[in-house]
Amino acid sequence: MAKYSSKINKIRTFALSLIFVGFIVMYIGLFFKSHPIVMTLFMGLGLLFIIASTGVYFWIGMLSTKSIQVICPNCGKPTKILGRVDICMHCNESLTLDKKLEGEEFDEKYNRKSLNDSLK
Repeated sequence: MAKYSSKINKIRTFALSLIFVGFIVMYIGLFFKSHPIVMTLFMGLGLLFIIASTGVYFWIGMLSTKSIQVICPNCGKPTKILGRVDICMHCNESLTLDKKLEGEEFDEKYNRKSLNDSLK
């Protein structure tokens, strides 16, 4: 079984990886000190990765303010839900606000629109 993570944490992890990719690309640019154009190209590309990360962090921050906050029935800590089903950020308990999905095994496919239409 694949390890699941809450959607907010997945997006934050992606944004953090963009920062590290940006630093690695900039570091690769240092190997081209004798070619200033190539070095500048790598530095600029790395900077774009870091700017993209800032945009993703801003987007998930705005999305996080609109998400529904619930108390996890398993660990008792507050967590946020995006979509119909999500995972608790603390204990990985599957959570849903949809009465039709209560008791079902967690599956991310419940958040897809085509499946949502067929469940109605």
